[in-house]
Formats: sequence, structure tokens, C-alpha cells
Amino acid sequence: MSDPVWKSRIIPAEQALPGRADALSPMTSHAITGREIKADTPEGMQEIFLGLGCFWGAERLFWETDGVWHTAVGYGGGTTPNPTYQETCSGATGHAELVRVVFDPAMLSLDQVLKIFWEGHDPTQGMRQGNDRGTQYRSAIYATTPEQLVAAHDAAARYQAELDGAGLGTITTEIVKAGPFYYAEDEHQQYLARNPSGYCGIGGTGVVCPIGRHTPA
Repeated sequence: MSDPVWKSRIIPAEQALPGRADALSPMTSHAITGREIKADTPEGMQEIFLGLGCFWGAERLFWETDGVWHTAVGYGGGTTPNPTYQETCSGATGHAELVRVVFDPAMLSLDQVLKIFWEGHDPTQGMRQGNDRGTQYRSAIYATTPEQLVAAHDAAARYQAELDGAGLGTITTEIVKAGPFYYAEDEHQQYLARNPSGYCGIGGTGVVCPIGRHTPA
């Protein structure tokens, strides 16, 4: 389906798979909250899209966090409209595996969300996360507001200083404005809630991120 080169480099848009006009529509409700998977973001809350490698374990990090109102997994950052899991894993869509995180900033600050992100994976690994290799596993922050973009870049700079002090590598995280988000198939939503013994590739560097240490007023 794709050349192996697209496992280490994002495929150019003109070479990506064409995808499809119709969305993959998850029919299940959220396994933890019972809310619709495609629930709208309530007024006063914030939405952000985060890539930490395999989205199964990444999503669990956030649904277990107080102040997170909703999570879902899907694909974004690439070219192919409405891709399947198999297409995304081929490298031929350019998409990353993402977690949609909707949180209440009165309970959980953006910095606290970003702290979970930075500490929950190794953001220095490029197109892989641990033994999971491919462009779909890249580290990514797709922001939905200008304020989120500024905060993400600031957090990256501060975390890089900590990584430097620990003798670790350079952050490769893609930090850009969010584009289209395509919901993943039913079987991937809250996968580890439905399959408690399932695979989880999440693992951080062990370096503490120096942000989000205080509960918002």
C-alpha cells in the first residue's frame, strides 16, 4: 500500500491515498462517560488534539485525569480524508494517531494537560515511539486556539531545557494549528477500557516537565 520510506518521512500530499468522502462514524458511546463519541465541546471548555504514539494508551492517560470531560481517538495532521486505521498505519495518509482531549480549565489548566503530554511519552524520537515505528506515531500538538499554540511552544522550550540537563535528545514534536480530525473506528475508542490487558506502548523519559504544578484558581 505504501513505500517503506513513508514510515520515516511524511508522505507528500500529492502522493497520499485519496481516502473517501464519507466519514467513519463510530456508533458506540464513550466507554467511561457514556457520552457520544463525537460530543461537542461545551461552552467554557477547551479542546486540543495530542499525539503521543499509539493512541490506545495515550487516551487512557487523559480519561483518567480529573478535569478531562471527554476523550476520543482518531487521525489528523496528514492529507487523506476519512482514513482507516490500516491506511494510517501504512504511512500513506500522512496522519498521526491522535487523542481528542476536551477539558475544563476551571479544574485542569492547559499547562497541566501539556505536562501530562510531555511526561507521558518521549517527544525526542521523531517518527516512532519506543518499538512502534512509523509517521503515525510521531509526537504532535494540534492546537485549537492561538493561546494554546503559544503555551505549547513555551512548554516545549522549558521541557527541552530539562531534557538537555538530563543528557537527552532534541524535541521533535510537531506544534501547529489543528486541521481536520477524523474519528477512528469503534474498536479503537477507549480500547484499554474494553480490553484491560491490551497493548499499551506509552512510556515517558522520566524527566519532570516544569509546568502545570499548581491547581488553577
